[in-house]
Amino acid sequence: MKDRYDTIIIGGGVAGMTTALYLKRAGKNVAIIEKESPGGQITRTATIENYPGILKIEGPELAFQMYEQINNLEVPFLFEEVTSIKKEKEKFIIHTINNQLECKNLVLALGRTPKKLGIKNEQKLSGKGISWCAICDGPLYKNKEVAVIGGGKAAVEEAIYLSKMCSKVTLIHRRNEFRAEENLMEELKSMSNIQLVTKNQVVEFVEKEEKLEGLILEDGKEIKVDGCFEFIGQEPSTNICKDLKLLDENGYIEVNEKFETKIKNLYAGGDCIKKDLYQIITACADGAIIAENIIKNSN
Repeated sequence: MKDRYDTIIIGGGVAGMTTALYLKRAGKNVAIIEKESPGGQITRTATIENYPGILKIEGPELAFQMYEQINNLEVPFLFEEVTSIKKEKEKFIIHTINNQLECKNLVLALGRTPKKLGIKNEQKLSGKGISWCAICDGPLYKNKEVAVIGGGKAAVEEAIYLSKMCSKVTLIHRRNEFRAEENLMEELKSMSNIQLVTKNQVVEFVEKEEKLEGLILEDGKEIKVDGCFEFIGQEPSTNICKDLKLLDENGYIEVNEKFETKIKNLYAGGDCIKKDLYQIITACADGAIIAENIIKNSN
């Protein structure tokens, strides 16, 4: 039996849940499909301090509050993995591992995933000392020594977060300057157990008994660590829609100012589209605009 909806949203992050919130409140039959946990990238964020109206909140807590709001509206939240998307006449056919669903309007809120270094032993030691989520795995390294790789805001924030539970944090950046706000850099430099290693980069992960033992830097130096967290950027999670020919040269979905793709009734928003600012507030705005356009086009 096929499940039919007016709109299906693939991706249960901020953009996806905001779209569902606005559509459901307008009386539309909408469902969300998400293969992981609700909230997307914010579940991997330790602390959020730039969301208007909220002084300070942990990422997973904000994600849960959004998910709770969706549940209160009785929006179906389907924890499944999409395997294919097809357009047939005036409807979309979405296959998951277990089900087949149909809808008139489809919203892609696929988000992004962390980039990897692509160096020796990285894949082998994933989950065995190497992580891309400090809030998820940081507690495993309480009172231990860890490294953080990256030079942007995320790397700085997570280094600060880890310094509050780990005995030592080594922050490694290939350049001399960090791309983070001044207040964050001041906080970073005030932490006595954070060591900065700049103008250098990791070229190999050292393994011992199938666990991470250390890092080898470009200058030949080896740093002993119990864990390592990579924050070197993000890439769009858009493999599922490659056959739809919607992507630019970097894998982002191309949309117009109404977040419409070149396929009728197919929208995209959030981190999977190319834009200047990737923030919670812009993902919310994307979702609200998408929903408003779907509502207008259905009247």
